[in-house]
Amino acid sequence: MLTIENAQLTDAKFLTELTLRSKDYWNYGSDLMEEWRESLTVTSSYIASNKVIVLKQRGTIIGYYSVVHLAEAEVELDNLFIDPIYIGNGHGDRLMKHFLDQQREKGTVRITLYSDPNAEAFYTKYGFKVIGRVESSQPGRFLPTMERTVIPDK
Repeated sequence: MLTIENAQLTDAKFLTELTLRSKDYWNYGSDLMEEWRESLTVTSSYIASNKVIVLKQRGTIIGYYSVVHLAEAEVELDNLFIDPIYIGNGHGDRLMKHFLDQQREKGTVRITLYSDPNAEAFYTKYGFKVIGRVESSQPGRFLPTMERTVIPDK
């Protein structure tokens, strides 16, 4: 049984480890993963300050997304990660649809995100368009900056 619910402050360490496993799905190697560890760490204060939604299967977190409020009617999809053993089973789609439904209900007009280059096609599938690229902490590696508008429910 799958459930989607708000993350708890006590989920921070588990979400950090899930994030690192999921990022390493792309075989970046231990040096890069260690370099990125701090930026991929989810803290309890981050959970308290932002909307963090978890996907659970039989009570165990298997994925999550987080949203940072930027301005009225504008948010950033800051994270969307699935535990690698569950990738390919539609869980990313489930979380993305939940996220988009929530934003429509809230009247969000614009969503931005910074994608891992390997995840660009996933976001494109949901109507996100590349509007630029920013250099990552690794010289010569660029992250697609993506954006999507939301049509509110009427």
